[in-house]
Amino acid sequence: MNEQRILEELLALLEANDVAIRNEPLGGSGGGLCTVKGESIFFVDTEAPSGETAVLCAEAVSRLVDIERLYIRPEVRQFIENHSHQVT
Repeated sequence: MNEQRILEELLALLEANDVAIRNEPLGGSGGGLCTVKGESIFFVDTEAPSGETAVLCAEAVSRLVDIERLYIRPEVRQFIENHSHQVT
């Protein structure tokens, strides 16, 4: 599974958990998760490589989604686990 497909699945997980997705040109930094007026928003930097954005997205998923309670494709689950900076 390539990084673009993993990114798409991660974004779908965020959307399913009430996170708005915004695609914006942000200079190649990859974007990230923020909260504006109580709403969670994940910014996808349209100028960044999908791999960098996927890492940021995996970190957001690990903070917001209980991945143990969901079926997630093994490749996507492994990607989240490999890129999560949370200590469990």
